[in-house]
Amino acid sequence: MEIKVLGTGCSGCKALYATVEQVVKELSLEAVVVKEEDLMKIMEYNVMTLPALVVDGRVVAKGKLSAQEVKEILTR
Repeated sequence: MEIKVLGTGCSGCKALYATVEQVVKELSLEAVVVKEEDLMKIMEYNVMTLPALVVDGRVVAKGKLSAQEVKEILTR
């Protein structure tokens, strides 16, 4: 599983990245977590709200997410 956190480096983006890393560890998921800050690459996902969460190439959430929300997304 590849998980990307799209964001330009704001505090919300950094917080989501940390939350995703924590959840991946808690759930013992085999996943690569990547933080994408390149605006040109972010634009390829056609999102207007950051941070955004991408799982295996698909945008699954936008905006702030709690740890519980991330767990629900990653265990679907």
